[in-house]
Amino acid sequence: MKVKPKHAFLALLSSLAMCLGVTFAVSGSASAANILTNPGFELGTTSGWTCTGANAVVTTPVHSGTRALSATPAGQDNARCSQSVAVKANTAYTLSAWVQGSYTYLGVTGTGMGDKNTWTPGGGSWSQLSLSFTTGASTTSVEIYLHGWYGQPAYFADDVNLDGPGGSPTTTPTTPTTPTTTTTTSNPPTTTTTTPPTGNLPKHVITGYWQNFYNGAKALKLADVPTKYNIIAVSFADATATPGAVSFTLDSGLSSQLGGYTDAQFKADIKTAQARGQKVILSVGGEKGTIRVDSAAAATNFSNSMKSLIATYGFDGVDIDLENGVNATYMAQALRSIHAAGGSIITMAPQTIDMQSPAAEYFKLALNVKDILTIVNMQYYNSGTMLGCDQKVYSQGTVDFLTALACIQLQSGLRADQVGLGLPASGSAAGGGYQAPGNTVNALNCLAKGTNCGSFKPSTTYPTIRGAMTWSINWDASQGYAWSNTVSAGLAGLP
Repeated sequence: MKVKPKHAFLALLSSLAMCLGVTFAVSGSASAANILTNPGFELGTTSGWTCTGANAVVTTPVHSGTRALSATPAGQDNARCSQSVAVKANTAYTLSAWVQGSYTYLGVTGTGMGDKNTWTPGGGSWSQLSLSFTTGASTTSVEIYLHGWYGQPAYFADDVNLDGPGGSPTTTPTTPTTPTTTTTTSNPPTTTTTTPPTGNLPKHVITGYWQNFYNGAKALKLADVPTKYNIIAVSFADATATPGAVSFTLDSGLSSQLGGYTDAQFKADIKTAQARGQKVILSVGGEKGTIRVDSAAAATNFSNSMKSLIATYGFDGVDIDLENGVNATYMAQALRSIHAAGGSIITMAPQTIDMQSPAAEYFKLALNVKDILTIVNMQYYNSGTMLGCDQKVYSQGTVDFLTALACIQLQSGLRADQVGLGLPASGSAAGGGYQAPGNTVNALNCLAKGTNCGSFKPSTTYPTIRGAMTWSINWDASQGYAWSNTVSAGLAGLP
């Protein structure tokens, strides 16, 4: 048993109490003792824990005592160590652990009140993860767990603590219950301790880009966008001479195609769409976007200008579609400022290469603002071949390309409800990667239900997978809305 010297007497007292079958209460204690078995791995083994993958009890590094857990993810295994423990119903608990190394998760399942987890991208020093939960009316046991992430280096864990009363078959004091262990899969968590506001969006959504320019696709007024589109991303905001700052002006060529379309009509159409339950956001970037937010001053300029546009036009938030690089630190600062001022919808549309690894800046940006992030609609096109989460190479234009690449985001920190599939609406909408909209539906079913998969099948299902995005609504309109009609029907069949 691992304790600090000043607690040695209490530890001895606790041990004697367990031997005699009695329970002592220490005056002034705000909570019960740690009810986990082998919480600091001082037994020299993982006794009391059920672990997968490569794991060992090591003598360095340690947070306290003489031993700690070392576990290394490999392939489809995320090096999960779990422990089932008896608890009391309708009771508050606090779970914590000291961790070090790369991408470590701490969580609890089976609470009866929703699963919870928290995580850290890690580092070279010890840091503490902590979360609180309350058990349901009929909950008698929960499972706590630690794990790393696929393809990442080893993580270390020590001093895991579950603070609260142990379970008991009756309401009267009894001898402590010995926790039991169960064998579990290596499935990644699908919920976290926080859920960002989503502006009353449905569980599954379609995002589409509305072109504020004319390029041969059907010209549309904003109010003409079908309600199958839950989020309308107006593309695009314009760069200005001030670093980081953006502006927005209705395109004269588009206005001409529409027989005249004024700023006042556009603002009224935003309100019309919102009254129908649609969210209208302003997208920043695009293929030719030159906006850069790479300093504190640029972050301030970007956020101030976006907040001004949101106030002027009534946008619901912002979409980041910067295809020439982002700075995760400063863009995160800007997005938090925008969100705090009322920009409730935060979306992103990175290219495939930008989401191949959590070490990439775009991926880091998504993780940095995970608590306020609505959805990441990665572009599954214009990219050729890419690696999937199983380290196999997949070609664009296939169901496997969608599922195996979405798997990287799902296994590397984003919640399933923050992951969407971005596809072109027609062959004219992108240089490569177009596939029939039915393939998008198959991929969503594969991810959500494990059905209609190609050769790649994820190791678990993600029922809350958010939906799909298309470039663009205008190209979809040019094809009689074949894309959105097919995908919206597919979303209706998801869990």
